[in-house]
Amino acid sequence: MSFDYTVDVAVVGGGACGLMAALRTARAPGVTVAVFEKSTRDGCNTQISSGSLAAGGTRFQRAAGIEDSPERHAADILAASGDAEAAPLVHAVCAAAPQYVEWLADELGHPLELGLDMARAGQSVPRLHADRGRAGGALLIRTMRKAVENASNIAFLDNTPGEGLIAEGGAVTGVVVRENGRSVRVGARAVVLAADGFAGNAAMVAAHCPDAADAFYGGVSTSTGDAIGWGVALGARTRNMSGYLGHGMVVVGHGTRLNPVLPFLGALLVGTDGRRFADERAQGYSKLGRLIAARPDHRAVLIWDERMHALAMRSELMRESDAAGAFRRYPSAEALAVDLALPLDALSATLTAFHAVSREPGAAQDAPDADTDHGPLKPPLYAARITSGILTTQGGLETDPTGRVLHTSGAPIPGLYAGGGSASGISGPTSDGYMSGNGLLAALGLAWQIATHLTP
Repeated sequence: MSFDYTVDVAVVGGGACGLMAALRTARAPGVTVAVFEKSTRDGCNTQISSGSLAAGGTRFQRAAGIEDSPERHAADILAASGDAEAAPLVHAVCAAAPQYVEWLADELGHPLELGLDMARAGQSVPRLHADRGRAGGALLIRTMRKAVENASNIAFLDNTPGEGLIAEGGAVTGVVVRENGRSVRVGARAVVLAADGFAGNAAMVAAHCPDAADAFYGGVSTSTGDAIGWGVALGARTRNMSGYLGHGMVVVGHGTRLNPVLPFLGALLVGTDGRRFADERAQGYSKLGRLIAARPDHRAVLIWDERMHALAMRSELMRESDAAGAFRRYPSAEALAVDLALPLDALSATLTAFHAVSREPGAAQDAPDADTDHGPLKPPLYAARITSGILTTQGGLETDPTGRVLHTSGAPIPGLYAGGGSASGISGPTSDGYMSGNGLLAALGLAWQIATHLTP
C-alpha cells in the first residue's frame, strides 16, 4: 500500500488529548509523531473550558492536608455516573491523573495549584487543579502547544483536517488528511483519534441526544463527530452516545457562563416565578441544565451577594460574563425584581425563607443542615438570567483502558486508538452523570495511557 509519507504515530486532533498523546509518545527516542489539527483558529473545546484538572492523590493535595487517592476519585465518579461497566476505564484515567497533573506543573511549567475555591457537586474532597490566575483552558493549550513546538520529533500541521482511516486486513495502517488543499495518505503504525465530539453536529445530536437538540450550543464549530464515523465504518463499537456535558449556568442573551462555584457559596436559584425549585448544591452544573430545560420557559435566575461575587470573580468564565455585561448589581431585592420581571411578593418570600450558606473555600462539600441559619443574602445583590446549554458530547468509540478502539467482536482494532471527544467518556449515558473535570480527565488520562501503551 502506497503512502505520501509515513510517521510512527499519527494523531488526529490538536486539543488537549492529541497534544498530550503526542508529547508523551515523542519521549521515546527515534519516534516520529504528526498531529493533524482541523483549525487552531476555530479552536478546541479545551480552550473554552475552565481548564480544571481533577486528580486524586497529588502533592498539591498533600501540601494542603487533604487525603485523597485515585481510588477515591474513581469511586466518586462511578457513584455519580452509575456506569459500573466503565469501572476499568475510570480507574485507569484516575490513576494517570496525579501523574500528568504533576508532569504538567514540573516538566511543562504550567502554573497549577489546588483549587480550594472550586467546590463542586459529587467531589468528596477538593481535587480540581487550575492555573493560579484561573485563566482557563486556553492557557493549558498554550502551555502544551509550546512544548510541542519545542519537540524536534513532533510535526504539528494546522488547517489539516482528517478525512478518513486507511486499513488493510482489519488493521489501521494510516490516515487520510486534507493537506494544502489535497488529500494526502499518511502511513503510521498507530493512529490516535483525538478530535472533539459531535455536539456541533445538529443531526448527530438530534439522533443521539434528543433532549439537547434545542439547547444553546456553547462549544466550538469543529465538533462534528467525523472521527467517530470513521471508527464505526471499520466495525468499532460505540458507547454512551446519549451522554453529554450540559450546563445550567449559561447566561441568556450572552452565551457566557457563570462560575459553577456560586451555588456552593450560597447563591439562590429561582424560576421566573420568583420561587426556588431545586437544591442549588445537590447537583452538578450539567444536571442543573436538565432541570432548567424541564421548566416551561427554560429559564431561571441566579442571585448572589457581594461576598460570593468577590470569590466567584476569580474565574475566567465569570470575568468573561462581567465583560459582556451578562449580570447586574442591584441595590435591593425590589430593584432586582423590577429589572428581571420577577413577582416581588414571591421573590421576597423566597429570600426570607432561603438561608444562604456561609461556605469558605476548601470546606466540606456535603449538603448543609437545612435547619442551620447562616444568614440571608445581603444587598447589594447580583443576578443573571440563565438557561441550559450543551458544551460537549460524552459518548464515542469504545476503548479499553489503554485507549485501543474495540471492534464489535470485543477485540481491539489493531493500530487504532481513541481519546478526547472521539472516545466514550466516563460520565455515563446521560448528562446527569457528569462531574466537574470529567472531560479533561478522560481526555488527558486516556492520552497518557495511550502513550504508555505505545512507548512503555
